[in-house]
Amino acid sequence: MLPTVTAHRTGDVSATGALRRLLDLLAQGAPAEDLGRPAAAAREAGAPEAELAAIDDATRVALRIRRTLSQHREREAELTALFDTASDLAALRDLDAVLRAIVHRARLLLGTDVAYLSLNDESAGDTYMRVTDGSVAASFQQVRLGMGEGLGGLVAQTARPYATGDYQADTRFHHTDSIDSAVGDEGLRAILGVPLRLGRRVIGVLYAADRTPRDFARQEVALLSSLADHAAIAIDSARLLEETTAALAGLENANATIRAHNRAMRRTEEAHDHLTDLVLRGADATEVAAGIAALLDGGILVHDADGTELARTGTEPLSPDPEAVAASRARGRAVPVDGTWVCAVLAGPELLGSIALTGRSGLGDTDRLLFERASIVTALLLLLRRSAAETEDRVRAELLYDLLTATGDRGSLAARARRAGLHPSREYAVLVAHGETSARQRLLAAATQTARTRGGLAGLHHDHVVLALPTEAPGRCAQEVAADLGKALGSPVTVGAAGAGRGTESLPTAHAEAHRCLSALLALGHSGHGGALPDLGFLGVLLGDHADLAGYVRNTLGPVLDYDTRRGTELVRTLDAYFVHGASLTRTKDALHIHVNTVVQRLDRIGRLLGRDWNTPARSLEIQLALRLHHLSQTL
Repeated sequence: MLPTVTAHRTGDVSATGALRRLLDLLAQGAPAEDLGRPAAAAREAGAPEAELAAIDDATRVALRIRRTLSQHREREAELTALFDTASDLAALRDLDAVLRAIVHRARLLLGTDVAYLSLNDESAGDTYMRVTDGSVAASFQQVRLGMGEGLGGLVAQTARPYATGDYQADTRFHHTDSIDSAVGDEGLRAILGVPLRLGRRVIGVLYAADRTPRDFARQEVALLSSLADHAAIAIDSARLLEETTAALAGLENANATIRAHNRAMRRTEEAHDHLTDLVLRGADATEVAAGIAALLDGGILVHDADGTELARTGTEPLSPDPEAVAASRARGRAVPVDGTWVCAVLAGPELLGSIALTGRSGLGDTDRLLFERASIVTALLLLLRRSAAETEDRVRAELLYDLLTATGDRGSLAARARRAGLHPSREYAVLVAHGETSARQRLLAAATQTARTRGGLAGLHHDHVVLALPTEAPGRCAQEVAADLGKALGSPVTVGAAGAGRGTESLPTAHAEAHRCLSALLALGHSGHGGALPDLGFLGVLLGDHADLAGYVRNTLGPVLDYDTRRGTELVRTLDAYFVHGASLTRTKDALHIHVNTVVQRLDRIGRLLGRDWNTPARSLEIQLALRLHHLSQTL
């Protein structure tokens, strides 16, 4: 209510005019400074103090009314702008156009130098600049903010608005060189950022910024937040529209893809059935590889888990790539390596081998699926092969046990041995292998593979791994088998051997001798080596059931005897005299009636024939025993 005016004629006219002038100024929407002019005019006219006070009160009321009207007009303008923005955004269908409209409207509504918008990258865990309006610095337009970094990173992380009147000097934010540099390049001082939210999820930040320091009022924060809420919905709607449009546009392609996929699946199933039928009809690895090659129009190689080639067709030999096989095994898919496709052959988690496809560097999805199905068929083939091999190995191990114990009818055993590939006309040896107790099953598996390769038998007999192999040299065979088994196990394997002669009737006797040989090898500290009793020198002669004296002499003195026979020399006589006379050169030359230099020359020749260690205590003992046996044989 306006103040009461006192009844003084002159003052009445002056006061009334002043009050009326205030009302006119309010109606015209005059600036605040113009509302003080009626009071100033009344003072100049000499109005009484009481009326001046009334005019001053009226002026203050008019200023409050103006502020209220101004706030209502601003709120009305803001609401109108928000409705206009919502209408504009609802009419947009392109996401980029939506984002540009949001940023431009924010800049106009708050009257700032720059407005911009960043979106969150959930995979990278940060927020990146998406659209700017009024920006001039390229570095600013490309900046990325980690969650919690800078003002924007803090808004994105906390989902709360933040404002600063002078960003560079504000210590509330986590400053980084990249962000501060970009803000400096743009010349920004005052920044306001509000979150773009969809429900509880923050998808980005909307900013308004000035290049001069300023404070953002609560109404401005509320206005930008309201715009951000509309913007978030518009962004989500635009995204959904794009996804829907893309889905509708791709529906026909999807149907075509489904039809093509169905055709590919039928082809794959038919190929799988064909290959499976091959395996079940008893086809070998080469036939299956040829079938796969024909279906895929390329070369095929099949390897077992150890990298041994099992079959190959239409291509050159190629060793499997262990890294490619491991990658295929881990992914469960075929993998390309230098123009070759490799697929692991698996039975559950167990690696059975691999197949490789050459000549098809570019492999479509259908052929790739067919190739992977081929690996499943190959797994079936290898499992059947392994099952058959295990059955055969078990039968052969049982046969070996019966042969070593002479169990069953002799004629029946001989027939079983012939069916297993043991011929009565060939010479055989029995080998007993010893390794680490914890590795016995692995040793048996390796021995079985060795026996299969060499055409013999292998099995367990009284907790020892025993082999029966065709050979005419048991000692050398034992050395080779010890080396092979030790390599397979990665630990020393000792092998004792004994010859069984022709056929299989003497296998039990040979087994006992091979077992004694193994015990002697272990007692002598020859772990990791192989040999037969003759290889143990006179100790072998003592341990043998049938002492082969001539063989011992031949093994010990053979090179010297042969030299004397060829050259007509007397190296054996000289060697005998040397030991008889206590290894004295003088007494030896007197006994032989030759010069001492001749003795030295003959002994040097003997050393070259028998080896440099011929005069060591152990060798000299064996040589002297062989000399005595040689003389004995000459006198009989």
